[in-house]
Amino acid sequence: MAKYEFNMQRLFLRHILADGARIEADRGQANYLLNVLRLKDGDYVQVFNGSDGEWLAKIAASGRRECALQLMERTRDQTVPNDLMYMFAPLKHARLDYMVQKAVEMGAGSLKPVMTQHTQASRVNLERMEANVIEAAEQCGVLSVPEVLAPQPLNDVLDVWSEAQPGRRLLFCDESEGTNNPLLTLAQLKEAGPQPLAVLIGPEGGFSEEERARLRSLDFVSPIPLGPRILRADTAAVAALTVIQATVGDWR
Repeated sequence: MAKYEFNMQRLFLRHILADGARIEADRGQANYLLNVLRLKDGDYVQVFNGSDGEWLAKIAASGRRECALQLMERTRDQTVPNDLMYMFAPLKHARLDYMVQKAVEMGAGSLKPVMTQHTQASRVNLERMEANVIEAAEQCGVLSVPEVLAPQPLNDVLDVWSEAQPGRRLLFCDESEGTNNPLLTLAQLKEAGPQPLAVLIGPEGGFSEEERARLRSLDFVSPIPLGPRILRADTAAVAALTVIQATVGDWR
């Protein structure tokens, strides 16, 4: 990733960004800039929208409730979106927030909740997920904002995988895998050459025997372990994405 200004605040905007554009901040953004961050008229921030790169913007304040952002220059070109799909059984509230934020930091290109037999959270707040994705992108210099996909039952996802995700391999994090070392399977995938990947993390209660048997029967699925200990789902997310990015992902 290209270097960026760590000491300058970043703000995600849902507007087209172009040279000379002047964008009126909405009420929440104006309050955040002027009252939370206590920035002033004439101060600068970095802005991005996920498609037009990153821009230096000058604040034009009208009191403490309204401001506009005058785009001055593009500071970073847009990056290519990451292709790694992160699929997970939803958790509740704060732990889901943490998981989503860490998945963005670890380079997931899309996030998809899947409902399994042991999933504890029956509903997914997609707006809250998107807010956490944007917050993580703002704080970590991410330019390509990951897509939040609608939740589906795991079996429905698997039914149409070959048509919906042609050529994409699904890495199924299975705590019952016969080895503790995920590098064995990942090394084989690396030798096979680049291919689109998805990673699947199960719920707190693990996958059911029926789900595990079906996953293992599918030719597009590769089971991988995550070490000798049982991990919480949010910890497993970080562990899985770390080892995958370091071996067959974009850390190489």
